[in-house]
Amino acid sequence: MFWRASLKLSNKCTSGHVYWNPKWKTESKGVWSGMNSKERFSNRVDSYVKYRPSYPQEAIQYLYDTAGLPANGEVADIGAGTGIFSELLLERGCKVTAVEPNKEMREAAEERLVGEPYFRIMPGSAEETGLPDRSVDFIVCAQSFHWFDRTAARVEFRRILRPGGKAALIWNSRLTHGTPFREEYERLLQTFGTDYKSDKDRDISPESLASFFKPGAMQEARFTNQQVFDFEGLRGRLHSSSSSLVPGDPNYENMVNELQSLFDRNNENGQVVIDYETRVIWGEV
Repeated sequence: MFWRASLKLSNKCTSGHVYWNPKWKTESKGVWSGMNSKERFSNRVDSYVKYRPSYPQEAIQYLYDTAGLPANGEVADIGAGTGIFSELLLERGCKVTAVEPNKEMREAAEERLVGEPYFRIMPGSAEETGLPDRSVDFIVCAQSFHWFDRTAARVEFRRILRPGGKAALIWNSRLTHGTPFREEYERLLQTFGTDYKSDKDRDISPESLASFFKPGAMQEARFTNQQVFDFEGLRGRLHSSSSSLVPGDPNYENMVNELQSLFDRNNENGQVVIDYETRVIWGEV
């Protein structure tokens, strides 16, 4: 079953092209080469907190109205990062146990949600959450499932879910085509990213994800989302990506200069818009 919510958005961009030197990508140090997924955000947590998008309220409401997320239910947020999605659930009255393997991300979530009586966060992974058997009503994985060992995570999710419980996989998928800005920004990431992967490369298509759920159980809904940035915000958003170069890389300044040129060509009144399609994929596992 497929369900879509849409909002009409305006996004006027001038025409332009990304100009790059083919040597830039091949000369990069590859900062994240050999680093596992549980460590790769450690030195960009501040940018992640400030510049990563939240999720549409329509998507949250859909989880309650359609996907079976119980009001005041006990939810496991797996790969919770800095607590962006946990915060949205706490606002609706859920009791949230966040599981996050990265120490710096956990600390950011604790700071973000300090004083929340129904929030706790613990070290662990999708494959070994550390939660008791049949301890949660619902599982959410926001912007995290593509890092998991799917076979091991499915076994673990079945163990910690109560009977009838469901899991929801959520992504803010950045739109990469349709305007000059979208296409030029995508090309910049492909050019300078150390191991950049698009959504297609992450293998998160409905066909690929269906096998994680019980046969015929997977459902999907899509929603619109966006962020509006000045140049400093756009640079922060770029820095929050795990494949983005960091200061000290020999191509870092080239990347920032290209980002400035891209912004200069495409901004409207000093701002650019990053558009997303928020995907909610859910069902019994």
